[in-house]
Amino acid sequence: MITKDIIIGDLLRLDPTTAPILMGAGMHCLGCPSAQGESLEMACYVHGIDVDELVDELNTYLASKA
Repeated sequence: MITKDIIIGDLLRLDPTTAPILMGAGMHCLGCPSAQGESLEMACYVHGIDVDELVDELNTYLASKA
């Protein structure tokens, strides 16, 4: 289960197929150095994205793959 505390780099290593979801939400700099050490919550704050909605979307997606 993904939480808002997960580091974006860790999320992408865990499941690279989550990248399109992050990019679709407005996070287009997934390869930049700050994204590798930034939490999902921090990135959502910077990009004006509702972190709870994104966490729900990511968890729904990952659950559908299981």
